[in-house]
Amino acid sequence: MTEPLSTKPYMVRAIHEWCVDSGFTPHLLVAVNAQCRVPNAHVKNGEIVLNLNYTATKDLLIDNDAIVFSARFGGVSQHLYVPMDAVKGVFARENGQGMFFELDAGAALKPHEEKPALVVATPDAKAVVAPQQATAKPAEKKKPTLTIVK
Repeated sequence: MTEPLSTKPYMVRAIHEWCVDSGFTPHLLVAVNAQCRVPNAHVKNGEIVLNLNYTATKDLLIDNDAIVFSARFGGVSQHLYVPMDAVKGVFARENGQGMFFELDAGAALKPHEEKPALVVATPDAKAVVAPQQATAKPAEKKKPTLTIVK
């Protein structure tokens, strides 16, 4: 039996579509790693926030493996590549609503390990945690963190 596909790219596409349909500006929070191709001058604390609005991007493609597009930084067009495992969250700039993920959410887990929790930002900036498995011991759980990006 094959390993099921990660839900992360589907959630990223859904939140992006919801932002666009609602008139919000979709933003992507990325933990920059060696596989990312982003402008290093805009990376702060190992992270970068990218505007994914159709007016700010060209040839935007969100597939199951990566997010690829072109954007202008300082008037210079650059081709960006963000692997899906580097995506920490996708949210609306105007109200902060969206989804935030554990960095290792795409990693293969052994059947007895707990799956990472999904953190959802709510309008009042509280985090709602939805663990994927309820059978894990409480001592093994890591507390999710929510980063407020303005």
